[in-house]
Amino acid sequence: MSATAQVNVVRIYSATSTTIPPPVTSKQKQPFSVRVRQSCATSPSNRQESRRRVSISLLLLQWLSIPQHSIAASIFDKYVKRKKLDPLEAYVPAVILTQLQIKDLGKTLEVDQPQFAACRNILRYGPAASLRVNIRAVAQYASDSGSGKTAFNNVDLCLRALEELDSLLLHASRNDPEASVESMKAKIDMAVDALDSLLETVPSDVMEKGKAIADAYRMPEEEDVGPGNLDPEIKQLESIL
Repeated sequence: MSATAQVNVVRIYSATSTTIPPPVTSKQKQPFSVRVRQSCATSPSNRQESRRRVSISLLLLQWLSIPQHSIAASIFDKYVKRKKLDPLEAYVPAVILTQLQIKDLGKTLEVDQPQFAACRNILRYGPAASLRVNIRAVAQYASDSGSGKTAFNNVDLCLRALEELDSLLLHASRNDPEASVESMKAKIDMAVDALDSLLETVPSDVMEKGKAIADAYRMPEEEDVGPGNLDPEIKQLESIL
């Protein structure tokens, strides 16, 4: 080979050797492939977790934006719809008796030294113990006849007055001078008036039977009134009560 030919071969070899990139080893490829596999493996779960957090946040925002009284009312409405109510006649006598029980409580406060702790217990025994259930059932019947808004407002007024009365009695039992008997009587009047307004939604025939049962229930024992002297419908309702 001539000198000129050898020089050309060297030039060609040099040109080709500088244009071909060095081979990439498997060790150099591995970090990229591992990152790809890891991102593909974890991204669906991350997206799922993000969607879950967004859903929970939206639910919390929706819950917090609803007034508490509306939440309570909606929960009770769903409960009433699921639970079949007893006949209205089963609730009215108990409400009347509770109203009389609350009035009697006002009379016990008129003595010189009322026993405030004992007065608190009066609201927890007898017909008064189930007042919340009974008046809400009566209000639900009123709602079915188109007077639900007024009836449930009276329910709220009555329960609020009794809760405040109970708080006053508690403070008075601890010798709190600010818990006066006059303020207690005012709460009693509020509760009695609210029950009067609620009972106005009851049909007259049901109200008459309810009063008869309440009178028979409170009749003194010395007046010997046997079961045979009561009206059959009244006896049936009294057994329910």
